[in-house]
Amino acid sequence: AAYPDLILTPRSSPTGNLLYSIMAPTSKAAAVAKKLTKSNVSKKGTRIHTKVHFYRPKTLTTERKPKYSRKSVPKKNALDKFSIIKYPLTTESSMKLIEDSNTLVFIVDLKANKRQIKNAVRELHSIETEKVNTLITPKGLKKAYIKLHKDFDALDVANRIGVI
Repeated sequence: AAYPDLILTPRSSPTGNLLYSIMAPTSKAAAVAKKLTKSNVSKKGTRIHTKVHFYRPKTLTTERKPKYSRKSVPKKNALDKFSIIKYPLTTESSMKLIEDSNTLVFIVDLKANKRQIKNAVRELHSIETEKVNTLITPKGLKKAYIKLHKDFDALDVANRIGVI
């Protein structure tokens, strides 16, 4: 009773004797607080919403692991070098272009672009091109004007292809 602010707490020793431990009031409060925080009961209350709109939380997205492929055969490339160039034009105006400006005229696939046309001409007829101009005719066909490199003669190439 000499120290009124000290607290005696009983505990047993390994030999079975009763021991008293002296705790200051602050350490006793700390021990009680520690015991309360170790509780396995959740103290999570209702969430305070600060926004008007609700945003669905991002959940786990797993990668698909199909048991079999949905396509039996993989899709092949529709635009190969043979389907890009349909046929050479043999009109009078195209003949004039062959003679005068070293240019060949082909009807090509509508979906083909200039780079694809240039590569197809290089692979099929083994010629180097300077540039490719394209237009879509009123009939709905795509016409490609292929200007040949100075090293190649359009007349010789046209003979080899069978235009002339």
